[in-house]
Formats: sequence, C-alpha cells, structure tokens
Amino acid sequence: MREFAAKRFINIILLITLTSFCAAAGAQRSSPADAQSGTVAEPGVVPSQNVVVVPEGDKSTVPKRKDEAYEDWSKPELTPGMQSRTELIDQVQEDKFTRELIHAQWREFDPIDLTVIKPVGVAKPPVILYLYSYPPPRNRYLDAGFCEFLTRNGFAAVGFSLAVSGQRFHDRPTAEWFVSQLQEALGASVHDVQMTLNYLASRGDLDTTRVGVWGDGAGASVAIMAAAVDPRIKILDVLDPWGDWPNWLAKSPIVPENERARYLKPEFLKSVAELDPVKWLPRLGKDHVRLQYITGDLTVTPTLVRKDMEAAAPPSIKIVHYKDAHTFRKEVASTGKGFEWLKQHLEYGQPPASHGRAQNATQDSLDQRNSR
Repeated sequence: MREFAAKRFINIILLITLTSFCAAAGAQRSSPADAQSGTVAEPGVVPSQNVVVVPEGDKSTVPKRKDEAYEDWSKPELTPGMQSRTELIDQVQEDKFTRELIHAQWREFDPIDLTVIKPVGVAKPPVILYLYSYPPPRNRYLDAGFCEFLTRNGFAAVGFSLAVSGQRFHDRPTAEWFVSQLQEALGASVHDVQMTLNYLASRGDLDTTRVGVWGDGAGASVAIMAAAVDPRIKILDVLDPWGDWPNWLAKSPIVPENERARYLKPEFLKSVAELDPVKWLPRLGKDHVRLQYITGDLTVTPTLVRKDMEAAAPPSIKIVHYKDAHTFRKEVASTGKGFEWLKQHLEYGQPPASHGRAQNATQDSLDQRNSR
C-alpha cells in the first residue's frame, strides 16, 4: 500500500510538472506578454530573440525592441537589420581543396550548416552558390571527389540546405513539410542567400564581385528571386525551377492529393504570391542567365508551368530544352560539364557562344565544347 501511494505521488508530481511546462511553452509562443516585448507568433514558426517573424500585413502596430528586425517571409527582399553569427565548426585540408563547415545563424532556432569549399593555390577565387531542390541530397559535400569537381579550374563552391529541409527540418509537427510551409521555405531561403553573400564578402578571401548561382527545382526558384533582388549575383543557371504557384500546386505530382485543396485556397496562394519566380523572371536584367528544362518526362514541374515560366522570361535569357532525362544525362550529367556554362561566364565575363534561345540541347552541347 505504501509503495502504491509513493508511485501515485510521483506520478502526480510528474503530471503537474509536465502541465506547467506545456502551459509555460504555450505562453511563451502566444501570450500578450509576447506582443508587448515585440515577439509575434506565427503558426509553425518559433519566434527568435533578435529577428521577429510576423504575418503579412500592417506591422506598424507591433512594438519593436532596438535589437530586433522584422523578417517578412512574404517578400524576397532581405529584411534590414538582420545580423549573422558564424562559427567555424570543422575544416578539412585536401591536396586540391579545403572544405569548411560554418555554423551560420541569423534566426534563433534555425542554424544553417554552411559549406565553403575553396581550391588550393587560388587567391580570392570567384564564388558559385549551389542550391539543390527539396528534398536535398544528403552529405554531398562530404564527398572529396565531388568537392574537387566543384572547385575545378579555380572556383569556390558554397552550399546549404533550403529552409524547412535537410538538417534545418527539426522541432516541427510531422504534418509540416516544405510545401505546407512554402512561404517560409522560399522566403527564408531567399533571405539566406543574401545573408550568405554578406558573410562571404566579410571573409576577404573570396572574389564576391564574381558570384554565380546554380539551382535546380525549388533551389532554382530561390535562385531566380535572389538574383532579381541582389545585384551581386552576376550569373544564373537554373534547371527545372518550380513556380507559377496556382498551376504548380494544382498539377505537380509532388503535392499529395489529400493536401492539394488546402494549398489552392486563396489565403495560401496569397501567402506565396510575391514569391513566384514567374513574377521575378522579367526583372532579371542580367544577360548571363540560362533557364534549362527537361521535357518529355513526368517531372514535378508540369508542362503548363514550364510554358508560363518561359513566356515570362525576357529575350536575353537563354532557354535550353532537353527532350528527356536520358538526353540530359547523356549530354550534360555524364560528361562532367554541367557547371561549365556558369563557370565560363564567371571566368571570362561573357558567354562562350551567342545568347539566343535554344530549342534543344544541341546548342548547349556546342557551348560546352569550348569548356576548359
């Protein structure tokens, strides 16, 4: 009887402690005290200590501390006042490259594993930022052969996972994922590109006057918007970018059918309206932009979306079609020249051939034959 009473007492204490903890956590996320301190909670987002994420709308009524900056994920422009904290976590020295793992953070509870790979013996190399799609490849930058490939001919390579993906997906309900949190996934990632460029410029060992971005899928979407708002990005090469959100969300096979209706609601579409690459493509005033699409396959980018993206692109943008994935692998992926177009532009400041729109991969292959 005494043992039973002792166990019951312990269970009651544990229950009280758990209840108090949950109540405190709830108060921390959404209590009136938070509004008084300048922290406004948004569903699925943990407010930070020095960056406040607020829903789209009027922010003039929200109090603000001197050390806070409002980050608006609904727009690609970088929020003024955001500050970064970076720390070198690991460094590997190889014969032909060095690889650094940087712990970068400009939002509380959202640390970024930023990889910086530099060629050995090159002073202030130009920089290429690689933005892979969702879901991101795992541990790609730990492959020594891949790092050597990226830095070939004297280029630095920089990479990180998009928001709400890879190592940055944590402390969330399992129902949340990249598309369900599309505003954060896109908006935060575009801001991350700009903050990363700020950090790279502060290092002093990279040529940030020659910056190119390569992206595919969702990473290509982020790259387009970042290039449109940040003039430091000189060259842009993107493959199968997502976009044209009303049509993409309605037709893309990556969206589960049991969730599709939720993403087609007006409020959801409004939340990503300013983050649509279709809107930002016409604003790319750069001559050195290439838009690549693999056609003829059931990809996550529907044909209608591809056509709308191409229609939005200004005449200066080079458009390349690959008739199917096999052609892309044969002419690009298996040749080891997938990044040469981008590298040549950064190296020489001009394209290796005329800009005109190519209707198939033939012209692209001819361009790449002049690669070093």
